[in-house]
Amino acid sequence: MSSVMRNSPSRRARVVVKIGSGLVASQDVISKIASEVASFHDMKNEVIIVSSGAIATGMLKLALKKKPSDLPSKQAAASVGQVGLMNKWTNVLLKYNIPVAQVLLTKNDFEARDRYLNARNTILKLLSWGVIPVINENDTVATEEINFGDNDTLSAIVASKVAADHLIIFTDVDGLYKENPKKNKNAELILEVRKISDDIENYATSDAGCGFSVGGMMSKIEAAKIATASGVETHIANGKKNVCISDIISGNVRCTKFLAESKIDGRKKWIAFGASISGKIFVDEGAAKAILEKGKSLLPSGITKIEGNFTKGAVVSVVRENSEIAKGLVFYSSKDLEKIKGHKSQDIEKILCRKDYDEVIHRDNLTIM
Repeated sequence: MSSVMRNSPSRRARVVVKIGSGLVASQDVISKIASEVASFHDMKNEVIIVSSGAIATGMLKLALKKKPSDLPSKQAAASVGQVGLMNKWTNVLLKYNIPVAQVLLTKNDFEARDRYLNARNTILKLLSWGVIPVINENDTVATEEINFGDNDTLSAIVASKVAADHLIIFTDVDGLYKENPKKNKNAELILEVRKISDDIENYATSDAGCGFSVGGMMSKIEAAKIATASGVETHIANGKKNVCISDIISGNVRCTKFLAESKIDGRKKWIAFGASISGKIFVDEGAAKAILEKGKSLLPSGITKIEGNFTKGAVVSVVRENSEIAKGLVFYSSKDLEKIKGHKSQDIEKILCRKDYDEVIHRDNLTIM
């Protein structure tokens, strides 16, 4: 256990640590990670664990030889395994006298803002009590429509919602390589990513990024996109050997670090990464430029097409050609927008016999994607 925090932050740090099922399966690995979590926690920092492994643990308890393929069996295995998974974390942290709490989430818990705030406030209250939340997707009730898909995504969304300083994703390699390190021992490890470019995504989807975990390297890059866009510095590190949290966030471990962008407020985080998308608004080049380059609101004159059936106050995707450029809360329903699209703001009252707002989406309700 690390005794000194080199280059320690000037204030208390809040860190989300994600551990995949492959690492959780090893008692040695989980014990080492727990030791470092305890060390970091004892320095008055806050730690949230996002842990996979419920289905795998359930399979062991039920003596299943292969992973179930049908949804009811997967969910039943997860419900059995979640108990064992929490027992693992409770037992390894008990020796450090640190209490843990189970938090099970689905996408639905973030899509409705009141439920999102409730989940967020619960997690923050646990942290204030010195408790370490252990978060997992609620596999027992999650279906294809409401699941996150992988815990990399879940960890990034949690890090975003609780305004974490760092997200650490532990996997079984040192980070993102330009080539497969299992085939080329001299493969170059990418130590710092300032912007997730096409090249970075290509490394993740190529042989260099495949096969190292259940989610794969690309899911970790997608998680880094979410987290860094929310102002959370993200690290992909080797959970089998480099597990000192203090050293990772201080830059003293060879891993891949993704630099954070400017922080955005809680409301815009919810719009960008939590809320359910009810439809699409397609805009012309002029409107896209006004939003992206000038920080302007979306006006009806720049709208070319409406997709979906939504009401006033819904969250929609703003699209230029086939590329999403923003998400936002609309002031008008899809039915109204079909009537006023392409028209100037001063024409709204004449067309609708009322005028709620000049803007379709105000810039304060727009999050650039």
